[in-house]
Amino acid sequence: MSTEVRVPTLGESVTEATVATWFKKPGDAVEVDEMLCELETDKVTVEVPSPAAGVLEAIIAEEGETVSPDALLAQIADAGNAGPEETKPRPDDAEAETESSEEPAQEPQKAKGQSEMSGKSVDVMVPSLGESVTEATVATWFKKAGDSVEVDEMLCELETDKVSVEVPSPAAGVLAEIVAEEGSTVDAKARLAVITEGASGEKSDDKSAPEPEASGDNDDDTASDVGSPGAGPEDTKPRKDDVEDAPSAKKAMAEKGIDRDAVQGSGKDGRVMKEDVAKAKSGGDKPARAPAAPASADQADRQERVKMTRLRQTIARRLKDAQNNAAMLTTYNEADMKAIMDLRNDYKESFEKKHGVKLGFMSFFVKACCHALQEVPEVNAEIDGTDVIYKHFVNMGVAVGTPNGLVVPVVKDADQRSFAEIEKEIGELGKKARDGKLTMADMQGGTFTISNGGVYGSLMSSPILNPPQSGILGMHKIQDRPMAVGGEIVIRPMMYLALSYDHRIVDGKGAVTFLVRVKEALEDPRRLLMDL
Repeated sequence: MSTEVRVPTLGESVTEATVATWFKKPGDAVEVDEMLCELETDKVTVEVPSPAAGVLEAIIAEEGETVSPDALLAQIADAGNAGPEETKPRPDDAEAETESSEEPAQEPQKAKGQSEMSGKSVDVMVPSLGESVTEATVATWFKKAGDSVEVDEMLCELETDKVSVEVPSPAAGVLAEIVAEEGSTVDAKARLAVITEGASGEKSDDKSAPEPEASGDNDDDTASDVGSPGAGPEDTKPRKDDVEDAPSAKKAMAEKGIDRDAVQGSGKDGRVMKEDVAKAKSGGDKPARAPAAPASADQADRQERVKMTRLRQTIARRLKDAQNNAAMLTTYNEADMKAIMDLRNDYKESFEKKHGVKLGFMSFFVKACCHALQEVPEVNAEIDGTDVIYKHFVNMGVAVGTPNGLVVPVVKDADQRSFAEIEKEIGELGKKARDGKLTMADMQGGTFTISNGGVYGSLMSSPILNPPQSGILGMHKIQDRPMAVGGEIVIRPMMYLALSYDHRIVDGKGAVTFLVRVKEALEDPRRLLMDL
């Protein structure tokens, strides 16, 4: 009996995830709740635990594949089942292979070193590329025809308009033929290569992990199975350069400029995982620069090419989708922050003493927005097909910048919370975001968002909607400016406010009214107490 491993709940606004890293391979024993793989969405990284104890029977969604919620990731066989049979050679197979290796190759189509044993041919097909992806480009082959390959060893890398997909070997044997060469475009069901299962071949001159040439006569078909002089049958432990690191770890090392030798791998045979890179200190070699034509060598020395992370690719796509799908418009106003600043100065010590948290600006903005949303509920609504869904609660998203990109944790039922509760929640969510510990529960369910570009010095900007929400408030830098107050010119701490909204559901009158109510509440916080 097999147990299915499926994609966990990703949140109501998250429709897909990318399989970043598998911590186990088919045939490995697993325990209940042991981490099997890691998924990446545009918001957070999700670890998938094992739902049962047993043996990982099959991996359905390989690293790099895009999967939807509840999609099948893998299958686990009960502990009583052996799972996939081990492909250990039988004695008669060994004799056949020895006899075959003594005969010269008769067919030019066969790869050098391929065994004459009656091994089954296994097609290497393009893996699942995602629902809307119809083709890919063969970027790099890590193996060449005639190379020996192991199960799940990386054969090549495909590039699509969304992600890079690494293609593992479906069987152990010899790469007999490469059907799709580097640079060729293949469709979603194309054949990439052919593997002769169980055959022996040459060691790979792997592009991603070069190996020293084997000693002895290179023309001897059996030389590829012999290690350095004096190596015995037990001297088969993979060297560091032979181990294929997790794709997410490779990208993380490239982004942070961390040398592979500076990272201690915790995976099987020393494989570097994503969390290993996070623990390593930044430094070492910089990411490899992009190749350039000889005539532009001087320019190549002053530029570098680094592949976008899956998180950054997804953020880019979702932001562009927001622009394409919504009738987005922005209205502006400004607020005099003197009243709030005076209030904070008067009560900050007593507030912190009683509640154990500092009184910041964000709680005032959250309260002001909740107040305005009561009067203009369409800003807190969303469009679903031809329907409008009005939310009679406020789950306030607060955009937070992290080293990996912008994330939006959510303060649930913000309209029912006190200033102290809001400040505590925002502080805790911000810390979890910076530490990379946000969960899907922390990210889902937002109905409106506040983004504070002012912490980076932004004076004015137009924030982009966070779908499927219909409104987002942009806060900016507080700057002293001369203002006319009561017929006199005075210096006041002013902040520009921006409301971006979906004009399909929010009219100009509603948007302006909302922003005016926020301005009024900020300039006179007593209005919040009086519900004015």
